[in-house]
Amino acid sequence: MSDKTIREQLHETALKAPHSAGVYLWRNAEGTVIYVGKAKVLKNRLSSYFSGQKNIKTQLLIANAVSIEYIVTANEYEALILENNLIKKYSPRYNICLKDGKSYPVIRITNEDFPKIYRTRTVHHDGSQYYGPFPDVYALDTFLETIFKLYPLRRCRTFKSRTSPCLYYHMGQCKAPCCKKITKESYTEYFGEIISLLEGKDEAAVERLKTEMRAAADELNFEKAARLRDGINALNVLHNQNIVESFEENDADYLAYWREGELVSFTVLKIRSGKLLGRNNFREISLNEDDELIAEFMNVYYNSPDQIPPYIYVSTSAMLPKLETVDESVETTEDVNRWLHETYGVDSQIVLVTDDIPSAPRHKAAIQMATQNAHEDIIRRLRERGDTPAMEELKDRLHLDRLPIRIEGFDIAHIGGKWPVASLISFYNGNPDKKNYRYFRLKTTDGLIDDFASMREAVTRRYTRLLNEGADMPDLLLIDGGIGQVNAVDAVIKALGLDIPIAGLAKRDEEIWRPHTSEPICLPKRSDALRLLQRVRDETHRFATSRNQRLRTKENVVSIFLELPGVGEKRALTLQKKFTTLENLCKQKPADIAEAIKIKEEDAADILAFAYELLEIRNEKKAEQKLSLIKAGTTKELAAEAGRLAGLADEALGI
Repeated sequence: MSDKTIREQLHETALKAPHSAGVYLWRNAEGTVIYVGKAKVLKNRLSSYFSGQKNIKTQLLIANAVSIEYIVTANEYEALILENNLIKKYSPRYNICLKDGKSYPVIRITNEDFPKIYRTRTVHHDGSQYYGPFPDVYALDTFLETIFKLYPLRRCRTFKSRTSPCLYYHMGQCKAPCCKKITKESYTEYFGEIISLLEGKDEAAVERLKTEMRAAADELNFEKAARLRDGINALNVLHNQNIVESFEENDADYLAYWREGELVSFTVLKIRSGKLLGRNNFREISLNEDDELIAEFMNVYYNSPDQIPPYIYVSTSAMLPKLETVDESVETTEDVNRWLHETYGVDSQIVLVTDDIPSAPRHKAAIQMATQNAHEDIIRRLRERGDTPAMEELKDRLHLDRLPIRIEGFDIAHIGGKWPVASLISFYNGNPDKKNYRYFRLKTTDGLIDDFASMREAVTRRYTRLLNEGADMPDLLLIDGGIGQVNAVDAVIKALGLDIPIAGLAKRDEEIWRPHTSEPICLPKRSDALRLLQRVRDETHRFATSRNQRLRTKENVVSIFLELPGVGEKRALTLQKKFTTLENLCKQKPADIAEAIKIKEEDAADILAFAYELLEIRNEKKAEQKLSLIKAGTTKELAAEAGRLAGLADEALGI
């Protein structure tokens, strides 16, 4: 294989990376990790290696690499720590001169009768409580400063009895436990609240901070308000707890999976000595039910005692989604524990991570991270194989003449008939082809609720243009809807003299409708063909909705007063502040308008006359929308019934 081919493969991997934080590893031909890096957005960072002129180090890195791997993390802070751990583990060639191997600061609460809180980079196993690590040192220091302003805690390095308190006591910043001016019970109450803050449990404490900040701002004490604001922001940063490093020295595995049809990707996060040292992905093909997948995987994955850690964390929603109670989950988990003990003599504990069972936020975050990585692997697998099995099944089940390599999907989005938009998305070889996405701002149904007419307009405009351009037609046309929409589109396609297979996917029961049929096609929920149609349908809906939202936002920020003659942005703003709505403007006298925007009364009369016309047009549209809302409830039912009767008539005539 040539260097050019390898570079193209590396570039392709970079372009397909997700838009999320994570860590990436470059490997050479021997599989050795030669560079570890972290990124806030993996796709952007990896793509940058292949754009523009690069220095000698980067050129050498690309020349010696044959593959890129990446691990998705929840945020950039986790990526920082995971990068640090992996560099220490692999000692990559191209990281040696760039990383200092430093550790990150943590919060320590000492194990004393009157504890002290401070930041440190050293962990002593003396019963003290530790929280972190925190890569953002500034946020950590700001948080600790806020804590000392809110709670009168001791600052002294060592605690010993005194006869007179220090200056902090006289400043009101310490309760002087060294002089017995506060009881142990009262003092430890402060740390109960602080620990709740660090663990993200005490919302009341955060609200107290916000209340005090608002009060300071009302009193024009902006310095104090800014200080409290920074403390709240720092606290929010600290609440983004990372899960790639902890102070528990236990070994553990976190298991999760993602499936699409028969494709299943498992991810195992390996925690050793409290640190996440790696992630393993396993690609499988399985027709097993969801509640049996994890147990099936564990039976193959754990094949020797030294591989099994003391703790294995799995999600109830992933491992046992069909179980109705937590008791059933626990009972099934005990069976797997027993199997591990009897087979390998290991007393490993399988821990369920779910909202119904109390567990640390760290474990939930780790399971979420494992699930996200499994999902990313499934996306890569679908891209690699082109989803050929789904297309083959579609061809067979829908009785198509050719493989549906190009599928185009339509959907309609509007709000009460306003801002009607049709989306057109394209799938090629079973995957989104975003460069061929289009949208249509509908003209014939603006202000009306008529999905059939909207669909007819969009399809007519699309395929009339393709006909005029002599472009290739799709192999399958998917409509988001039932038999009524399908028949409406089929009439347009036939009128254009085209022969494009049409199918509709109804959301309620995921039924597939073909034109002029009396019964839908129902596919199993694990069907690859159904999964592909669902992906197309969901993408059309997302694209249409997002475009409709942009149009609503654009229109809502443009003042209707700008449509009035002789009114620019400044006058429109003045009218809006003075009269608020077009209705209120129409109730005014020309003299009032003239005085508001400093114009002649004759010009104000012209503005008022035009405002009457605008209001009349708007009221007419509202009346049409109200009428179409009434009709819309029955139109779909009538169309569906008409489609069913048409199908029966076709059958009777032998068509």
